[in-house]
Amino acid sequence: MAADLVVVGLGYVGLPLARRAVGAGLTVVGVDTDPAVVGGLASGRSHVQDIGAEAVDAMRAGGFTASAEFDAVSTADTVVICVPTGLVDGEPDLRAVLAAGRAVAARLRPGSLVVLESTSYPGTTEEVLLPVLESTGLVAGVDFNLGYSPERIDPGNGEYVLENTPKVVAGLTPVCAKRCAAFYELLVDSVVVAAGLREAETAKLLENSYRLVNIALVNELAVFCDRLGIDVWDVLRCSATKPFGFQPFSPGPGVGGHCIPVDPRYLANRARAEGLPCSMVTTAQEVNAGMPGYVVRRARDILLRDGGRVSGAKVTLLGVTYKADVADLRQSPATGVVRQLRALGAHVSYHDPHAPTFTVDDEPVPALSHVDNTADLIILLQAHRCYDLPTITHTARAILDTRGHLDGDNVERL
Repeated sequence: MAADLVVVGLGYVGLPLARRAVGAGLTVVGVDTDPAVVGGLASGRSHVQDIGAEAVDAMRAGGFTASAEFDAVSTADTVVICVPTGLVDGEPDLRAVLAAGRAVAARLRPGSLVVLESTSYPGTTEEVLLPVLESTGLVAGVDFNLGYSPERIDPGNGEYVLENTPKVVAGLTPVCAKRCAAFYELLVDSVVVAAGLREAETAKLLENSYRLVNIALVNELAVFCDRLGIDVWDVLRCSATKPFGFQPFSPGPGVGGHCIPVDPRYLANRARAEGLPCSMVTTAQEVNAGMPGYVVRRARDILLRDGGRVSGAKVTLLGVTYKADVADLRQSPATGVVRQLRALGAHVSYHDPHAPTFTVDDEPVPALSHVDNTADLIILLQAHRCYDLPTITHTARAILDTRGHLDGDNVERL
């Protein structure tokens, strides 16, 4: 099959890119090694929350094909690699990038543009992907163009999508950078050309490290304010009125998802490899990793008040996904909350319409079809839009609100 564009990896980054490219009039082949993903898309089903079945049907009608094979690379003008980059024992895991690179290299034709969008440490495009692509004898910058463009997809964000989010691009050579910019100008409103590949790679790590550090700051502030009897939410409300030099972040039960818990570790790992400190990122990770335990300590104190007990207490968690209104459980702080509540002997259940099942340490957490107002304690972890929070507050016996949305005599806020 022939294609203008091959997108390798059809997850929450690759599928929106493929959709936008089809909308721009390109013939697109999406490649994924997961047969369930390919089969679902071929049948009109989407596995990505922000892209529904109607959107998949429109993509297919516009020339999109999902495949488990890389054959279309041999005809494509552009190949974009959007495979996941995670961690193994806390270290960067680039196996998917290497596998995709080898598959692309085996079919790469002269004149093509190859772009990496997967998040990784500075130097990945040149030190990891480039040698693989050049292993067949083609030379980057001469026989084909090589670029990097960090993904900026924010699941569940209806305001900033691919088209209206500025796209950072970079190339191995100035010509590669121009070719990369020209491709993305077909898809997005604004393209920003970085000085080089490493600058673009580092920009992505800075964006998520910035969030990690500032979330850790307000999480630490929340613990401080609780000890001194200060309303941290009012502190944040007042600080946010400053029109310059301050950007509000909110405390919570921890951080989750694929980006914030993972990407800064790529920065810290590369810094250690260079013999440099990355203490602020490391400390921020420790602060955020401790928040599920802090939530459980607050829950224990509430349950023990007035002669209550923790062992045998019924605790209901509201919202166990890592982010509000998103069906994604990766790295969710709810996992740590469940684990530590169970260790104290509490009976934990949950309600979350975005997560039909939730398992911690191979033991399913009982799912509730409705919010249980007979629970000894309800812990609000994610304030999904579907929740009628005033009614929940009115009927609950006790609530620990980790998101600062509730008020009432039966409510304690983080």
